[in-house]
Amino acid sequence: MKNTGVSTLKVAAAYIGTVVGAGFATGQEILQFFNRFGVMGLVGIVIATIMFVVFGYIIMDLGKRFHSRSHEEIIRYSSGRILGTLIDFIITFFLFGSFTAMVAGTGALFNQQLNLPSSVGNILMAVITASTVMTGITGVINSISIVVPFLLTVVISTSIISFFNSPLDVNDAVLNAGENLLISNWFMAAILYASYNIIISVAVLGPLGSEAKDNSSIRNGAVLGGLGLGLSAIMIYLALSWNITEIAHFEVPMLIIAGRISYTAQIAYAVVLIAEIYTTAVGALYGFTSRITDIQSYPVKGRIFIVLITIAALLASQFGFSNIVRYLYPAVGYGGIIMLVCLIISKLDNKNQ
Repeated sequence: MKNTGVSTLKVAAAYIGTVVGAGFATGQEILQFFNRFGVMGLVGIVIATIMFVVFGYIIMDLGKRFHSRSHEEIIRYSSGRILGTLIDFIITFFLFGSFTAMVAGTGALFNQQLNLPSSVGNILMAVITASTVMTGITGVINSISIVVPFLLTVVISTSIISFFNSPLDVNDAVLNAGENLLISNWFMAAILYASYNIIISVAVLGPLGSEAKDNSSIRNGAVLGGLGLGLSAIMIYLALSWNITEIAHFEVPMLIIAGRISYTAQIAYAVVLIAEIYTTAVGALYGFTSRITDIQSYPVKGRIFIVLITIAALLASQFGFSNIVRYLYPAVGYGGIIMLVCLIISKLDNKNQ
């Protein structure tokens, strides 16, 4: 793959944009994985942030070494043939699941905010995402990096303003976040949260590392991207904690919080939220497609495949957004732990050679 010199800021923005999607910015992920554990949820976010920095760097570094087109080269190298095949299947499956979650998240947003049928939002996001992915990796990186600055600004601003409007009661967060047997304690929740997000990121981070300008762009981009994710997660955690009693059972809790600030803030958050969902949907669909077929070498075949997968995701999105976040994400996170361990071992082995 020809090196186009992607800068540190674009690397960081693409990393953040790949992770920050429907589950993150709506508040569902933070609610399910961190708010339920009260103060210890904050400690969990710090652990997840460190993991984002470390594994983001490892994946992009390997992507540059192998000139990766998809996640396959990285997984085969770090995990071997047999285990690599299993991890490859998990990642590919979750990329489809994540794309489905983004489509479902848009439908939930349209239904909650505009009182429109969920199918309207589902179809809109599916069509826009498929159109972008057909342009290839350059279009994917550019589309994601443009959205991210606005994304972070609105999420953090909404959380800060919410601080002045609502009292903080972390204990209520523990009582009202609901139960989930797949996430038994705060430490495991942090590991699973980072694990499944890194799984979806590897499909974009591998090719991104290959396109990066140099090793310093990879290293600094991983640090900035990981810290940006951590800061945003903390702000959402605090905003949810300040309003937990009222918003714990909504599909899109952060939109309710924005609405308490003003109607204008709610509309602005809804617009940016759609853009955030779009960035992750693009990353997931691109990662899935690039693993199955080479769209650059076989554009017609690739586009037909994209259309078929988009239709399948539309059908699967009927399962419901919050259900996908609650059950699919942690389940895949368990599988992702295997990949993280293999990445660490391969990195240590490489240093000893």
